Amino acid sequence: MAPVLARSKARIRAATKPLGEAAVGALTVGMLRTTRYFDPIKTANLFSRVTRFIGPALREQRIGRANLTAAFPEKSPEEIEAILAGVWDNLGRVGAEFAHLDRVWDFDEAHPEASRIEVSPRSLELFHQLRLDGKPALIFASHLGNWELPAVAAVAHGLDAAILYRRPNSASADRIIQEMRAVKMGTLIPAGRDAPLRLADALQKGQHVAMLVDQYLTGGVEVTFFGRKTRANPMLARLLRQVECPIHGVRIIRLPGHRFRIEVTEEVKPVRDASGKIDVQGTTQTITSVIEGWIREYPEQWLWLHRRWR
Repeated sequence: MAPVLARSKARIRAATKPLGEAAVGALTVGMLRTTRYFDPIKTANLFSRVTRFIGPALREQRIGRANLTAAFPEKSPEEIEAILAGVWDNLGRVGAEFAHLDRVWDFDEAHPEASRIEVSPRSLELFHQLRLDGKPALIFASHLGNWELPAVAAVAHGLDAAILYRRPNSASADRIIQEMRAVKMGTLIPAGRDAPLRLADALQKGQHVAMLVDQYLTGGVEVTFFGRKTRANPMLARLLRQVECPIHGVRIIRLPGHRFRIEVTEEVKPVRDASGKIDVQGTTQTITSVIEGWIREYPEQWLWLHRRWR
């Protein structure tokens, strides 16, 4: 009887899954289109309050708490909960800001004082170097602060970029998200079997290839992250084996008063084996260590809500 019941439940889940995805997709489309009509700061404040209220009731709260406790064993339970509240706050703001990315990114190099974006002179120098040196480059980022903004910044200031992104499960949500990103984020390449070929082709054409590299990847290479073994996506290092070019990291830090700071790292040197060939595992570890340093500075701004260790 039990196996029959289990199979029946599985069939029901399989049958209803498309309906659930369609409902989520329709809700996402409606929310993004509607949010566009409201004040971006007020909407970000509202979404922040909603996620801070709802988040603690979700299973992701338990995942985040376990991740933070493992990463920061020296922190008290109260400190962990404060960081988690900040994570939900940041996530809500990112969701609201997505519909207003062109308004959020308002940096004018000629009048930086009038912008909500802060850029250090060195980061600006590195950006222009990337834009004007005639070389391709690999750019890595993480789910820190507003992780959508680096791609917007690249296009807004003339950097030819190809962006790797993960499609949502809902086709309708994917379409609206692509529509919103397409006018602001350069060439969009969805993750999939042909993504490495398309990204390598972009590099060979002189484009700058950017990707988020901070989530767990089944089948990825083993790295150490906050003192624990996990797996990371080696795609960036593997691309480097095909097309040698500079590697830089970029992060967006959320500041008080609805402001942001963008930082570009100095060139990150890859690790090589004894023959001089790019060491995929070693280079992936180097990038992971840079990201860990970022997160240690602003733990409340990183997305702790996925299972980073398995």
